[in-house]
Amino acid sequence: MKRSSSVIRRVVLAAAAVALAAGCTPDAAGTGTGTGTGTSTAPAPSSAAPGSAPTATPTTDDKPPSPSATSASPSTGKPTAKPLMDDGDENEQVRELQARLRQLDFFDRAPTGFYGTMTAASVRKFQARRGLPETGTVDAATWQQLLSVTRKPTADELKPSTTNKLDTPDPRCMTGRVLCISKESRTLAWMIDGKVVSSMDVRFGSENTPTREGLFKVEWKAREWTSTIYHTSMPYAMFFSRGQAVHYSADFAARGYAGASHGCVNVRDRVKLSALFDQVKVGDKVVVHW
Repeated sequence: MKRSSSVIRRVVLAAAAVALAAGCTPDAAGTGTGTGTGTSTAPAPSSAAPGSAPTATPTTDDKPPSPSATSASPSTGKPTAKPLMDDGDENEQVRELQARLRQLDFFDRAPTGFYGTMTAASVRKFQARRGLPETGTVDAATWQQLLSVTRKPTADELKPSTTNKLDTPDPRCMTGRVLCISKESRTLAWMIDGKVVSSMDVRFGSENTPTREGLFKVEWKAREWTSTIYHTSMPYAMFFSRGQAVHYSADFAARGYAGASHGCVNVRDRVKLSALFDQVKVGDKVVVHW
């Protein structure tokens, strides 16, 4: 009995040696799989259905996966390029993107450097105009197209002094010391001899309490004031027309253009208005125009 067991063991070892010589690779269970022409004495049963092609065993060759394999779309199997800029990004390249889109009137506010829904909508409009896929994200093709039709933004375009773009000054604003206020662009420009010294966003009265238009002058100033009619705070008030004044508005700062004043010119940047208040003198011109 021992002799027959020894003979069987030698036969098994000899068969394994033949399989290895034929190019097979032993797996963890001790059975061989591979592409050689040799055959194992005990081939593993196939799990493939009768008549179907056998499944090839994956091999490793210490090479990293190809880029197309890592970036393929699960729905189409086609490679997808990683966006250069996408929703949620916040950096200086996004600020440049917004400034370039603004040059083409696709972005209607000051660059913020944050890629949100408004930026995505502007990118889609640009992509549609240029015949690009309307993804709302910036890939290499979109960025190159934008670079080709815009110029490098200036420092003021990247970080403008107002959210709203300044309007062309009214001719009455071109001489002297003037608070030049445009209803068209919703901006106030403090100008001296035709040069813009500072500027800021403004808000006007509603249809029921409109801000008067025309040529006025600063009649009097109050650093702290409360409306005697509406009982609301009016810091840094500069009165120019029968109770209407340029002043800071906490409501404008909080709600933006969702609200309106009672006829005054509201400013939402308290720091800028504080500096302006110190520069403006009683008697300086005020021009409110479209």
